[in-house]
Amino acid sequence: MQLFYHPELEDNADQFIFPTDESRHISKVLRKKSGDILQITNGKGVFFEAQILIPDHKKCTAKIISRTQKPPKPYQLHMVVAPTKLNDRFEWFLEKATEIGVHEITPIICDHSERKVIKMDRMEKVIQSAMKQSLQAYLPKLNPAIPFKEFIAQPKNGELYIAHCEEDKKKELSHIATAKNNTTILIGPEGDFSPEEIQLALQNGFQAVALGNTRLRTETAAIVACTAVAMINL
Repeated sequence: MQLFYHPELEDNADQFIFPTDESRHISKVLRKKSGDILQITNGKGVFFEAQILIPDHKKCTAKIISRTQKPPKPYQLHMVVAPTKLNDRFEWFLEKATEIGVHEITPIICDHSERKVIKMDRMEKVIQSAMKQSLQAYLPKLNPAIPFKEFIAQPKNGELYIAHCEEDKKKELSHIATAKNNTTILIGPEGDFSPEEIQLALQNGFQAVALGNTRLRTETAAIVACTAVAMINL
């Protein structure tokens, strides 16, 4: 099964036109023809089955045959991760986190961050591609990058965790996180969070956690955290 994405497709839609990039992919790359059936999601929890009417490479037109509403997962996972120095490593995290089942992602700029500018358009495309590849009906929300202190000052709810490398009495995330809950996890840059950032997080309700017995790269730590929460909610 191949899944296509149309963010503006409404639940009550009957006939619609694909965006230019998807139109080109359908007609030029896949060489789909009139009458072919496509599977589509709007990224908001609905799967559509549609039949191609006009396979134009700029305005591919199709009509809805059926629609299926997928229930949301019984938990919400918000990963707050410092962008890595190399873009491809952060993109790898975005891809795998989407496949595993993250709901929201916020890049944070920390005291030790080496990358402070990110390409939002590129990251959105990575997430969209991963959603389609993993056949999911919900597109994770990608927030603009924000300084660490500004994020900490925002109101939050649910379980709050910070994973850092400082020597401390930390419990394993997989041992203390609970199922069917809102969970927010902070993952720092290659140089880790600064002591001041760690203290600020603890003062604002975050609990320090460990992700194993080895020191992990930023993107690896973020995926381990995503997987731990997903496994708890199986």
